Amino acid sequence: MELIKYCFDFVMHLDKHLLTLVSDYGMWVNLLLFVIVFAETGFVATPFLPGDSLLFAAGAIAATGALNIYVIIAILVIAAIAGDTVNYWVGHYIGSKVFKKQKSLFFNPEYLDRTNKFFEKYGGKTIIIARFVPIIRTFAPFIAGVGRMSYLRFAIYNVIGACCWVPILSFMGYFMGNLSFVKHNFSFMVIAIIVISLIPVVVEYFKYSKEKKTTANAHNSGE
Repeated sequence: MELIKYCFDFVMHLDKHLLTLVSDYGMWVNLLLFVIVFAETGFVATPFLPGDSLLFAAGAIAATGALNIYVIIAILVIAAIAGDTVNYWVGHYIGSKVFKKQKSLFFNPEYLDRTNKFFEKYGGKTIIIARFVPIIRTFAPFIAGVGRMSYLRFAIYNVIGACCWVPILSFMGYFMGNLSFVKHNFSFMVIAIIVISLIPVVVEYFKYSKEKKTTANAHNSGE
């Protein structure tokens, strides 16, 4: 719980934390950003790490001159591609075994079901679309590996998705970072980005719950 509380505080005060880190460690912060994005996209156990908000915050701080926006984008595109690649191969080799276990905080079979719904609706393009959807973003490459999607096909979607996701969110932060409203309401902006990015997850959850309830009622009425 302490780790989750720390991560929540980190996300809510990304600007302050990143500025402090840049001040203390300079360009080494790029390595930290790489690790966070890699972990958020590469491991199904870490969907709680900041993704969209981190890219936005990094771009906003780059607007102050503390970081180089093009270096950030290059590094984080590589991190996103590498993360999804690792996630794919983990799913490919051990995914089916993981979800045979009982429900836990991180390995929740419902996440698997929700991501499968995305695949049923969007097919392989889920890998691209999922870049902009928290939780689904973490599980999509994993499910692609479990489902034995062709790696070449996956790799193409992976690269396209990373090359869209990272620049879009980073440049949003970069171009909005110098606006006085954003500077004085940065925490609000972070919360807004998180809420907006979670809307598809909430919609899919209610759809899933409704379908699950309908199936249960049909099963009970048939008995």
